[in-house]
Amino acid sequence: MEGMRARYGVPLGITAAGAACVAYAAGIEARSFRLRRVRVPVLPAGMRPIRVLQLSDIHMVSGQNKKRRWLQSLAGLRPDFVVNTGDNLSDPHGVPELLDALGPLLDLPGAYVFGSNDYYAPKLRNPARYLLERVRGEHGLNGKNDPAIGVARNPWEEVRDAFDVAGWVGVNNTRGRLKLDDGIEIAFTGLDDPHIRRDRYAAVAGGPDADADLSLAVVHAPYLRVLDAFAADRYPLILAGHTHGGQLCIPFYGALVTNCDIDTDRVKGLSTHEAAGHRSYLHVSAGCGTNRYTPVRFACPPEATLLTLTPGA
Repeated sequence: MEGMRARYGVPLGITAAGAACVAYAAGIEARSFRLRRVRVPVLPAGMRPIRVLQLSDIHMVSGQNKKRRWLQSLAGLRPDFVVNTGDNLSDPHGVPELLDALGPLLDLPGAYVFGSNDYYAPKLRNPARYLLERVRGEHGLNGKNDPAIGVARNPWEEVRDAFDVAGWVGVNNTRGRLKLDDGIEIAFTGLDDPHIRRDRYAAVAGGPDADADLSLAVVHAPYLRVLDAFAADRYPLILAGHTHGGQLCIPFYGALVTNCDIDTDRVKGLSTHEAAGHRSYLHVSAGCGTNRYTPVRFACPPEATLLTLTPGA
């Protein structure tokens, strides 16, 4: 009997611990929504602080009522404007619930770009393939044939039309502007998703709008070629998402992968990026959702971010 315990006790213990981790990652942490607050000194001297709510990677699936209520509650923060950095959907039937979740926020000024999951529905794949990027030097779907393309499309036009009707400014490979109630003008330069090579920087090159009070760069996936271009053009702040903060992280170590070619030290939160002798602030949101087929997070809770932009030092 003692030998049997020794023989089977350790494997059973490992299995039980693994099951407990999965249960926690799927049942608790993936629904433990949090708001992070970040200050970024990018405004001209004398300008009042500006509060920006960044949402990313909502990946709405029909029936996610806790997420829907939490997103609705964020309108109570009363930010000056909202920036949505894409991947709103993970279910072609999730559009009504997405728009219901964002309803109170759509009453505020906003700007948006799309990610690959706005255009294409996810399909069931082996999640271990994302871990192989560190071994093979590959980064998700970038530069490769996307197996989702030509399979199932998400109704992204419905999302675009609803955002546009609400007055949010779409900046997929284009520029746009918002004017706040006190007359402050915010200019946006945005790109469509680099993860599936929809970005067209030549269409928006040229740097910040000189006559705006503030110019921001917006993109879904923070690929280095995009960050280099924005930083070289002297944008003070770049906003991105896509990485899910690594999604499955190791406590006290951090993310294993980023699903793009940015380093794991900058997989989420505020950092900087330098190119052509100019340094830009970079904020990467860890997002508030997951692919519907991998609904787990570990040591990386879902989030939205309230960025308070202040005059530079």
